[in-house]
Amino acid sequence: MRSRYSAFALDLSDYIVATTHPNNTDFTNDTASWKKSIQEFSHNTRFIGLKITEFMEGEGEAFVTFEASLDSGILKEKSRFLKENGKWLYERGEFTSADHR
Repeated sequence: MRSRYSAFALDLSDYIVATTHPNNTDFTNDTASWKKSIQEFSHNTRFIGLKITEFMEGEGEAFVTFEASLDSGILKEKSRFLKENGKWLYERGEFTSADHR
């Protein structure tokens, strides 16, 4: 989770695409459009900090609950990662709440 947060903050769209599971609703084979969307988000967002509040890891599945501080507020999410070929991929996230400023 930390690496994906950092990738968004540093506008590393290739990393976001590479670490997203094909089951994710954002996943698309149109990577050019997808990367452009990521870049727009990264350019228009100020990333202030990340706090991991819970982490549970199993054999091939992990859950990370976090709070991301952005200029627009606090984003709270429980993320599900699946391990495929030795690599953790972001499969989905469930927003627990958000505090928009």
